[in-house]
Amino acid sequence: MPYLRDKSQVSRYLDPAVVGKLENLELKARLIVEGYIAGLHRSPYHGFSVEFAEYRPYMQGDNIKAVDWKVYAKTDRTYVKVFEEETNLIANLLLDKSGSMGFPVDGTTKLEYGSMLAASLAYLMIRQQDAVGLWLFDDEVRARIPHRSVRKQMFQILQTLEGTASGAKTSVSPALHDLAERMGRRGLVVLISDLMDDPEKVLMGLKHFRHRRHEVIVFHVLDPREMDVDYKDEVEFEDMETGEKLRVEPAFLREQFKKDVRAWIDALERGCRNHHIDYHLLRTDTPFDRALTAYLGKRARMG
Repeated sequence: MPYLRDKSQVSRYLDPAVVGKLENLELKARLIVEGYIAGLHRSPYHGFSVEFAEYRPYMQGDNIKAVDWKVYAKTDRTYVKVFEEETNLIANLLLDKSGSMGFPVDGTTKLEYGSMLAASLAYLMIRQQDAVGLWLFDDEVRARIPHRSVRKQMFQILQTLEGTASGAKTSVSPALHDLAERMGRRGLVVLISDLMDDPEKVLMGLKHFRHRRHEVIVFHVLDPREMDVDYKDEVEFEDMETGEKLRVEPAFLREQFKKDVRAWIDALERGCRNHHIDYHLLRTDTPFDRALTAYLGKRARMG
């Protein structure tokens, strides 16, 4: 694993076995954004923002002009210089940390699942020299790591994810509008959220990114119990944001609840498709690395 220096730095959100499955995959943005052809070529803009960042080993296809021959003379190894803006893609990972993302309390939460997904995507993108940033939000933006493509960015992202807990009330749509206004250069926006908000308002927030010409991927993360109400006995539900409690018999509401959830998901999926937003539903009982691998394979086949 080229970006993890020793075992003590391997986060619980970036399992080495998972990283191994991602080694040969590429996340290819399908739109040409801000002069970058994502995942395929370097920027056509040469000679701008030439702040040196680090060295990395020469790889087939690199521009021979980037080789540092002085280093080669001393070490007999071929390295190229990496500059801050020498990147295939600018990607912003948006992770929802609102109260509802803390469900369930007796297993892997949606926030933990989403953090694993964000860590894997960050590793994958940095590995292919993409510039990655991370934003955490609930009803407003709570933290930001500006996008960079250097190795130490991975450690900063992992450290931030490790310290993240579910927070305030869910209000996805206002946060999305705020995030869209804060982002500068066009790129790839990856939203990881349970989207617990009115679907029309969520779609308005997502369209704001498209209006600013970002490519948008939505990972809609849900726990199976939120979709199936798979409880056998009487159960007490508690609103994770207000504390309000309600005791119900699941058998009496299961079928209608499942229909309502399906209608909600269909509205989000249809709205995303209509606005060229790549929607993907993930259940937390599906191993996230398997879901991610299958998804990236699908994108690769689509070109």
